[in-house]
Amino acid sequence: MPTYTLHINGKKQEVEVAQGTTLLWVLREHLGLTGTKYSCGIALCGSCTIHVDNRPVRACTLKVENFSKGQNIRTIEGLSDHADHPVQKAWVKAQVPQCGYCQSGQIMQAVALLESNPNPSPEEIKTYMNGILCRCGTYLRVIKAIGLAATNQTQET
Repeated sequence: MPTYTLHINGKKQEVEVAQGTTLLWVLREHLGLTGTKYSCGIALCGSCTIHVDNRPVRACTLKVENFSKGQNIRTIEGLSDHADHPVQKAWVKAQVPQCGYCQSGQIMQAVALLESNPNPSPEEIKTYMNGILCRCGTYLRVIKAIGLAATNQTQET
């Protein structure tokens, strides 16, 4: 089996996996980074959203061999050491999660939005977050949390 060198969360990781293995399975099964979730398997729901070179992408359909050229991969585990990224703090303050399954994908998409647009309007938030599905319907709380993170209102009160 081939060996691939990946740059994940600021560290070089070497994995030996079959060609064609998805990046999602490498992250979860070979590297133990289980924050990225598997749901639909066809890149529609967004639960598996990660960042590649600061862009949100769906890991469930991406093949590992396409990522051994030095691209920077960031997973939910790479956002912060103590769940203290402003978006993670806003998620807690707005009480976003219910079942929690889509939350890592939602958070990764939200972080990408705020990195490219630090002060989005509610309409821009809705448009950008549109591709991340939530079975529990927490969309209004997601919008609220992103607004809180954008305005740095994530401190405990």
